Amino acid sequence: MIGKPTRLLLASLSIVLSTGAWADFTATPSEARAIAKEAYLYGFPVVEMYKTLYTQAVDKGGVNFKAPFNKIGNTAKVFTPKDTAFVTPNSDTPYSFVWLDLRREPVVLTLPKIEDSRYYSVQLIDLYTQNFAYLGTRSTGNNGGHYMVAGPNWKGQQPVDVDRVVYSESNIAYALYRTQLFDDKDLAKVKQIQGGYKVQPLSSYVKQAAPAKVPKIEWPKPVADMSDSPQLFRYLNFMLAFAAPQDSEKDLLARFAKIGIAPGAPFKVAQLSAEQRKALEDGIADGKAEFATFKKDKVDTHQITSGDLFGSRDHLKNNYLYRYAGADMGIFGNSTDEAAYMSYFVDSEGKPANGAKHSYTLHFAKDQLPPADAFWSLTLYNGKNKLLVANHKKRYLINSRMLPELKLDADGGLTLKVQHHEPPKAEQSNWLPAPPGPFYAILRIYLPKPEVGNGQWKLPPLTPIK
Repeated sequence: MIGKPTRLLLASLSIVLSTGAWADFTATPSEARAIAKEAYLYGFPVVEMYKTLYTQAVDKGGVNFKAPFNKIGNTAKVFTPKDTAFVTPNSDTPYSFVWLDLRREPVVLTLPKIEDSRYYSVQLIDLYTQNFAYLGTRSTGNNGGHYMVAGPNWKGQQPVDVDRVVYSESNIAYALYRTQLFDDKDLAKVKQIQGGYKVQPLSSYVKQAAPAKVPKIEWPKPVADMSDSPQLFRYLNFMLAFAAPQDSEKDLLARFAKIGIAPGAPFKVAQLSAEQRKALEDGIADGKAEFATFKKDKVDTHQITSGDLFGSRDHLKNNYLYRYAGADMGIFGNSTDEAAYMSYFVDSEGKPANGAKHSYTLHFAKDQLPPADAFWSLTLYNGKNKLLVANHKKRYLINSRMLPELKLDADGGLTLKVQHHEPPKAEQSNWLPAPPGPFYAILRIYLPKPEVGNGQWKLPPLTPIK
């Protein structure tokens, strides 16, 4: 029986050393294809998360670098089409980012007290992209406090002045902060709030000696096809070394081992035979096809909402297709209690939204605006690159704080114009500029009221103007 420190050391060493075959490819081609499909759906979110981790916390010379591990990076600005670090960005809540390495010790996050009228949150995400906890307006209030994030192996004592301890099932985790920005004039205030976000290792917080150092990690450089080729399994093996195996996944991981997937093991793509490689590629294609069908039949028709795709492991119930869909369409989405996301990928006739083919209206009947305890926001994205749409107005969204400037209908309803061509001056206040091509829009409702979740409130359709 190996003791825990030795086990952890071996796990860490397996990340650094890449000699020897740690996991053998024993599956037949047809078996490998079936396993590769499962492993692709399972591993895609992990590898997509790794891309963001690498650009924000490892690649110091990169344009999207934010801060090293266990330090905070703040962005107090309005997102624009030039921001490309991750797809479907949200422009209402400037982000702060902390990539957590919890191997050595827990990390204490301190939040400042803020005014009651402003929303802020810290979304805590494990390396599977599951949301394991929240801090902030909904969960801990606006009075601030000290909160400790611990990895799966930590067994220490909670300090007396720490308000809450939350556990991550992985030693690498992500803290994604959102601070509500009221308008351009509000940036200084947001910067002041962000200045109050503190991040400290536990030893520094309690002013004690730090635990022994942990091995340095050799982060593999991202490659172009890492999310949609057998390369994915190389990055998956690397990342799984930082996660405690879950009992509910024991059989699944045993099956994955038959194609060489094992935590911390090298996955040598170059050593695959042509037959093995084809089996893996076919499995990945099968996974993509399953997602495409699911998106068309369930997501585009609003039978499945973002509330189904984002959340904790308990909430997702190990539904890897759902987890994949969330990572593909808008990685790091909020859990259903925190925010509801509703998508406009197709119009009222079921056709993909396209600014080159149509202009559209979006009509909210009187007293039927999105029901939010915090605020709501409708943001438009380019369908080709999933980023904000460049336009001379620099308008990327319409939100509830803009209501005083919007023009209401005669009956008190609200009609928005979603189109590429600039409308007449009298209609410009309600215009959301679209690209001359495919687009989609996401309606975000922060702290949604019960009628959103129970279906009493209905999302109005995107209607093409004939």
